Amino acid sequence: MKQVKFKNALRSVALAGGLFLTASAFGQQLVVKGHVKDASGEPIIGATVRVDGTDGGTITDFDGNFSIKADAKSVIKVSYIGYETASVNAGQSMNIILQEQGGNSLNEVVVIGYGRAKKNDLTGSVTAMKPDEMSKGITNNASDMLVGKIAGVDVQTAGGAPGAGAQIRIRGGASLSASNDPLYVIDGLVIDNNTATGMSNILANINPNDIETFTVLKSASATAIYGSRASNGVIIITTKKGRNGQKPTFTYNGDITVSTALKKYDVLSGNEYRDLIESFGLSRDLLGDANTDWQDEILRTTVSTNHSISMQGGLKNMPYRVSAGYNIGNGILKTSWMRRFNASVNLAPSFFDKHLNFNFTAKYMYEKDRYADSGAIGAALAMDPTRPVRVSDPEYSVVGGYYQTLVNASYSDPEWKKTSYSQTPQNPVAMLNNKYCLANSHDYSGNAEVDYKIHGFEDLHIHASLGAQYTATDQETDISRTSYSNNYYGRQELLTYYKYNIVGSAYAQYMHEFGNHDVDIMAGAEQSHYHRSGIDNMGYGIDPVTGDRFDEKTRKDREWATHNSLVSYFGRLNYNFLDRYLVTATFRADGSSRFKKGHKWGYFPSAAVAWKISSEPFMKNAKWLNDLKLRFDWGKTGQQNGIDDFSYVPVYVKGDQYSQYSFGDTYYYTMRPNKYNEKLTWEKTETWNVGLDFAALNNRFTFSIDGYIRNTKDLLAKVATEAGVTLGDNLIQNVGSLRNYGLELSFDVKPIVTKDFTWDLTYNVGWNKNKITALNAGDRDWVWVDGTNAARGNDTKLQRNKVGEPINSFFVYQQVYDENGKPIEGVYVDRDGNGVIDDGDRYYYKSPAADVIMGLTSKFLYKNWDLSFSLRASLGNYVYYHALANSAIVCEQGLRRQAGAFSNVISDAVSLGFTGQTAAMNSISDYFIRNASFLKCSNITLGYTFPALLKYSGQDYFSGRVYFTVQNPFIITKYKGLDPEVANGVDKDPYPRPISFQLGVNFNF
Repeated sequence: MKQVKFKNALRSVALAGGLFLTASAFGQQLVVKGHVKDASGEPIIGATVRVDGTDGGTITDFDGNFSIKADAKSVIKVSYIGYETASVNAGQSMNIILQEQGGNSLNEVVVIGYGRAKKNDLTGSVTAMKPDEMSKGITNNASDMLVGKIAGVDVQTAGGAPGAGAQIRIRGGASLSASNDPLYVIDGLVIDNNTATGMSNILANINPNDIETFTVLKSASATAIYGSRASNGVIIITTKKGRNGQKPTFTYNGDITVSTALKKYDVLSGNEYRDLIESFGLSRDLLGDANTDWQDEILRTTVSTNHSISMQGGLKNMPYRVSAGYNIGNGILKTSWMRRFNASVNLAPSFFDKHLNFNFTAKYMYEKDRYADSGAIGAALAMDPTRPVRVSDPEYSVVGGYYQTLVNASYSDPEWKKTSYSQTPQNPVAMLNNKYCLANSHDYSGNAEVDYKIHGFEDLHIHASLGAQYTATDQETDISRTSYSNNYYGRQELLTYYKYNIVGSAYAQYMHEFGNHDVDIMAGAEQSHYHRSGIDNMGYGIDPVTGDRFDEKTRKDREWATHNSLVSYFGRLNYNFLDRYLVTATFRADGSSRFKKGHKWGYFPSAAVAWKISSEPFMKNAKWLNDLKLRFDWGKTGQQNGIDDFSYVPVYVKGDQYSQYSFGDTYYYTMRPNKYNEKLTWEKTETWNVGLDFAALNNRFTFSIDGYIRNTKDLLAKVATEAGVTLGDNLIQNVGSLRNYGLELSFDVKPIVTKDFTWDLTYNVGWNKNKITALNAGDRDWVWVDGTNAARGNDTKLQRNKVGEPINSFFVYQQVYDENGKPIEGVYVDRDGNGVIDDGDRYYYKSPAADVIMGLTSKFLYKNWDLSFSLRASLGNYVYYHALANSAIVCEQGLRRQAGAFSNVISDAVSLGFTGQTAAMNSISDYFIRNASFLKCSNITLGYTFPALLKYSGQDYFSGRVYFTVQNPFIITKYKGLDPEVANGVDKDPYPRPISFQLGVNFNF
């Protein structure tokens, strides 16, 4: 018993002593000293060191050392931009290693064609970009995230319409008549580049909030693995996924956006117009007494919203992610709106200790669009400002009570005695309200991938995938019988478009290290099938009295269908010696159904070498240097997009009404072949690229510079043909060659990094020049550019391609000026010296493509606050000022139309004084070709990141960020048109890009 009591006493003393020591420890302050380095052992300068749960802190010095006071049992948190935050228990001497985040590490694994590679091991020009939540601006489409972000990638949005897509050019265009769009690969599935009619955007099937990374392949060694579809570069989009063992995590993103017009055309007001007409000696009584601002009548301020929610996590060995989003977009042009729903599912189960891995991705998109007639923009400029929007006179009931110039008419309805006069400007408000165009789009896509790492031979794995996309759209148009365009009869039309594509691929990949030799060999095959069909504008008008159909286009007449296939074999070799010397070689063979036997196969090789100078022994003392790599690559790619299927064979189709044949009194339609060219073959682009990558000071300063030359031969273009040679007046042919060359520079620098404040700056610039080097268009060395006509011309083409000139050059007269620098109307330089101003005096002057494009993003982080802005610039892009050229008719004959109607002009036309009465058209003067260089502010964003609003059972809930963004706040340019950013170079009736104000919130729970 005594012994037991003695033990109890000892235990009591020990317990009391322990409690005393514990209490002393909690109250004891330590001077914690430590050293912070990265995984390679290099010290990290400027890392923030804090005691968890307290304010203040310190930063590491030039050697990565720090000193801070802390309680003995406290937790020290160390953070640095681009690295995972480390939490360690306090101690008197600490060595802390920070691990780099995946998006910033040189060892980051990036997605490339048919596989992945370490960023530091890439030999070609590849840019991987992770969208920055703090500086991405307003992003309604995936393409919005790329604007101004990547060197050499020019992204021009198609305008301000809700959900509008973009024209994307990587290192300039490489074709004349074929496609210049890049190839899109989304989660391993190659997307059909044909945008379905009735669908606003080819990338609409992906929610921007689902995107994890963009990988842009630019040089041929990176793109050649995609062969015949890669001449214009490749954009690989990878969506977010769950992680093994991750608890279910929910994320909500929501925003509300107010948009309004940033700028309007400066047209004459009603009073100014009356004064102008009076100056011609005409009476004001010929005009109305209103003061209508027609642009104000068709534009509006709108409110749009966007919501998305996602759930991701991992069930043992099956990561998952599910998301849904709904976008309500209302356009600033009245009657235009868009509603879009997106949903996606990703499952990535793995089995047998990750030897067998699956990845299933499925996406669905439903979009409904109300399209406004964009011709209302031009109508608003031309409509007489002295006239009201509506009138009460019963005579105008035939045009719905809108003001419109009327003429006498005779229809089955004896009460319908008037109709709109087609030779006069039309009321833009009526134009919008009398046309109801509604489109519905459904898009389904999915991809199933399986990767098996051979048991017992893990260096070899086999990968297979099967993906498909199905798109169905329908567009119904109902034009009122009181409309300007279809008066009395009205019109109902239906347009449908269906497409599906199936892509299956399989490849084997062997990776092994033999001492200092690292080998990666891949070989595989792929089949792709693309099917498209639809009905083009089936419809009719109706006589309301007789019920007869007017100008009917039947389904039988308007149906169409087509398809094409591609069979491919490909391979790649990566060789790494001593982690310093890198070699890459790829080869792809494509067989296309779009070409005749003998031309079907195209062969696309590439080779690249790289030298990791920073890994050389003589650089081991350069502790400040993280990466220095020299790259050189060469390769060939191809192009077949933009060619009609079966263009190499005569395809027999039903002839039109002018090719009927009569038997007695009955006329029968005939079958006739389409025009064709059996000699068609691939466009081929050969690219040389040299580049240098640099990173220093723990990646606080990085830059890449690339120079390239791209030579394209067998250019595809539409060429005029002689009568009787083919069944048409022009034919797609391989006619010449083109050269692009340029430089690209991008850098990312963190000039200031302290415990509370960080400044992050990124900048990119791309310079590109192009020149046509050969063109054999029959007896000519030039071809016209379709679709870009001069103002007021009867199909007067404005652009032409010629040897020695940039593509899509303007072909105009050279204006003569007086001693005061004012243009003299109708007086041009007689360049051919024949004494007559004719087409022989037109010359090639400038082009729409910019010489230089730049992007800059600056981000400031102060504690929980962030402020960022993005700028982008375009230098050397020229635009045809269509609105001014169209208004250069300031005289009685020009403004006074038939039936007593008048048309308005912009103010600059009045000061210019052109009348439009000269023998040579004044609208094709180089005076109207304007330098449209610009500096735009894409967005300014202020945000606040808030900690968890709720804690329950040790878990944080409802952390997130609230932010305010201004999109398109200002443009600096000398161009006087509505917007200097014009994709094809002709600034005609653009849908205005608005200035937008967005308030948004992000919740994580």
